[in-house]
Amino acid sequence: MKQRVLRLSAAISLGLAATGAMAAAHDANVTRATLDNGMRVVIVRDTLAPVVTTEMNYLAGSDEVPAGFPGTAHAVEHMMFRGSPGLSKDQLAAVAANMGGAFNADTTQGVTQYYFVAPSQDLDVALHVQSLRMRGVDMAPAAWAKERGAIEQEVSRDLSSPSFKFRTQLMAQMFAGTPYAHTPLGTRESFDKTTAPMLKKFHDTWYAPNNAILVIAGDVDPAATLAKVKAEFGGIARRTVPAKPAFDFKPVQAKTVSLPTDTPYGTVAIAYRTPGLTSKDYATSLVLSQALGSQRAALAGMRFDGTALFGGFMGQALPHAGVDYAIGIFPRGGNPQPILKRMQSILADAASKGVDPALVEAAKRKAIAALEFKKNSVDGLANAWSSALAMQGAESPDEIKQAIEAVTPAQVNALAKATFDPAHAITAILTPQSSGKPVAGKGFGGAESFASSPDKPVTLPGWAANAFAKLEVPRSALKPVSYTLPNGLKLIVQPESVSDTVEVFGNINTNQDLQAPKGEEGVADVLDGLFPFGTTDMNRLQFQQALDQISAHVSNGSSFSLAVPSAHFDEGIKLLAAGELHPALPAQAFAVVQHQTAAGVAGELQSPGTLLQLGLAKALFPAHDPDLRHPTPQSVMGLSLDKVKQYYAQAFRPDMTTIVVVGKVDPAQAKQAVEQAFGGWKASGPKPDVDYAAVPPNKVGQLHVPDSSAVQDSVTLAQTVNVTRDDPARFALNLGNQVLGGGFYASRFYHDLRDKAGLVYTVSSHFDLDKHRGTYNVSYGCDPDKVAAARAMVLRDLKQMQATPVSASDLKRAKGILLRQLPLRESSFGAIGHQLLTLSQQGKPLNAMTVAGEHYLKLTAKDVQQAYAKHIRTDAFVTAVKGPTPKG
Repeated sequence: MKQRVLRLSAAISLGLAATGAMAAAHDANVTRATLDNGMRVVIVRDTLAPVVTTEMNYLAGSDEVPAGFPGTAHAVEHMMFRGSPGLSKDQLAAVAANMGGAFNADTTQGVTQYYFVAPSQDLDVALHVQSLRMRGVDMAPAAWAKERGAIEQEVSRDLSSPSFKFRTQLMAQMFAGTPYAHTPLGTRESFDKTTAPMLKKFHDTWYAPNNAILVIAGDVDPAATLAKVKAEFGGIARRTVPAKPAFDFKPVQAKTVSLPTDTPYGTVAIAYRTPGLTSKDYATSLVLSQALGSQRAALAGMRFDGTALFGGFMGQALPHAGVDYAIGIFPRGGNPQPILKRMQSILADAASKGVDPALVEAAKRKAIAALEFKKNSVDGLANAWSSALAMQGAESPDEIKQAIEAVTPAQVNALAKATFDPAHAITAILTPQSSGKPVAGKGFGGAESFASSPDKPVTLPGWAANAFAKLEVPRSALKPVSYTLPNGLKLIVQPESVSDTVEVFGNINTNQDLQAPKGEEGVADVLDGLFPFGTTDMNRLQFQQALDQISAHVSNGSSFSLAVPSAHFDEGIKLLAAGELHPALPAQAFAVVQHQTAAGVAGELQSPGTLLQLGLAKALFPAHDPDLRHPTPQSVMGLSLDKVKQYYAQAFRPDMTTIVVVGKVDPAQAKQAVEQAFGGWKASGPKPDVDYAAVPPNKVGQLHVPDSSAVQDSVTLAQTVNVTRDDPARFALNLGNQVLGGGFYASRFYHDLRDKAGLVYTVSSHFDLDKHRGTYNVSYGCDPDKVAAARAMVLRDLKQMQATPVSASDLKRAKGILLRQLPLRESSFGAIGHQLLTLSQQGKPLNAMTVAGEHYLKLTAKDVQQAYAKHIRTDAFVTAVKGPTPKG
């Protein structure tokens, strides 16, 4: 389950419609109601895709937990997945898996949220599950004993993150004496003392309909949906909800926190307490944060003048208060003090002299535009409404928009003066530490036996079985229009009308490992670092100002993008092309970026995460394979600006480029704008080869990378497979992977490693298939003494797949997951854009996902068994472990 420590949260009482009556909606697509039992409902119709998101927001979180038990709300969230009267744990897992989408939860300070993202056809199922779980949940001591093991693995995972450790200390210092002083996560010590009756009491106290807000967004009929909601939830009795805890904030005392980190770079952070989500000053605080975080502001300027690897400002808001950070990044081995002094000076200037009013106005425009961009995703739209209602105490996102519009530069300056007082700042310095070089593993107990007969197939309740009885390939809602320009550039346009915005996704098919000359490793990284320095006609500040004027965001490089209000589409495309085709690449900037890149690479090559990936690649691929190439400080410092320009000239080609446009735009208009902006781009010579060659099978191996900052091991089992992205065998392997690692709660790996044995918190598996080669990976995190047992279970499940055809129910569920995922891949502009982009660049038809669905529908259990027997080598995994030395 997700556990978002600093996500926006609150427990707010809203004045919605009178009991049982419809409220007047400002938007024809918005339906509001309050049921007789007090449950508030908002239905937002969105026809982007045949997908729906249901978010049940209970107005209780870690603020309401008993003293001494900080993780109670989080534990209840976990137990909500252990079944309810009328729906067993296994049935719940199977139901969620069959729906094919996201089924999860998150615990914050003031709200615990449970959500489904699923095909619209499964709305009835999602609502029924939410209803059953509001009515009651199974809190048997034996079930809690098992779930305690999983939640403690989650604690270990988060405590292995230095940034999480910092946030924990920050919250304790910033909010001492209030519920915010502890995070929602909880501790092993508190969970050891927690009992199942305590959890049931929390559920029965706070999970009442009159303490909940249900948000539904998607392609649904509002009137019919409201009728279903009333039928499902109307009979649940309201309950008396206790008073919310009081907040009495004491002045923050200045403090400096120093911590080690396993990241390849160091971090300097200066944090201040700021207004919360329900404060009248919240909109002002939001605008102040975005103005200081602007690419035109002084903190970002630290990156461009070489003071830091990165500089910025960001905010995290809680209901009654917030935390804002100024951030500076320094290289491993670098001195953080100059960056700290520069940041302190910048914040002092903001407090004494105020913030540039031009940056304030730009921040307001961007914050308002961001609300419009939320409409470009079904679940993003639901999140926006949940945040506004349950977390900010507003009537709608429009109310947030109006508050932002009303912010003045004078209000921003007054807040800056009141906030940025050094006497109330908490400073953190996270310094990279080397944990040690990789060492060859000594084996991880793969011979251990965990023989057990497979569990019986789960029998679904009738209402669920009927919903999932029929399998069919869903009809795609996409109707893309494709063009190929005279210079070879491919353009794909997918018109959408759910918002007044357009998003553009572009990619130039390049491969530094195959295109950069020997000794010039890192040239593409330096080039990417130069794009933000402006164009040949505009310096970086002028370029960013032009973007700010139209509330647009542009990213340039081999992968590039544009997000822009549809009214400014033509202007946005011109700016995108200017940055992509006419980058300034100034000599002074080259010197800065070269040193920053070299310093970053030096840190990467000592970080546990990078050492693990390099070790895995070396174990999987033959010596001198191009995939083993990587930048070094020496190769980066050996570059010249001319070499970077040469790489740009030969690698950035229109005939290797695809652009996808999604949003409120006519295809003919899009084609004309793209032709005008990109049509003059030319390529010379034959197309380069950018695909890695086939490789022989890898040998078995072990690798351990020490990480002194981690208390939990991160484990990856990997091997090469003789399957490519165009191999027909991929369909059977993907289907089998859904049985093993898909559907999360219902997968074999999850069931065996977490649910039955309590060895891990999460486990995942996936195939990574390229044009000529492929790999298969299984990943999990666990305590050092559980690495061997978890690995043995993974191998046992894989051998079972090879020896025995999967059951009819498992096969049907896996097919249902893959088929239901097809419309989910079309439920956001980003998902649509990246899907069409990937298919185009791989040379596949744009309806390839529908074709895949037809293949999945025809596969048999025997097909899956044979594919795994042929292509998976259970005796040839490379086992890579990052963290403490595995035990046992």
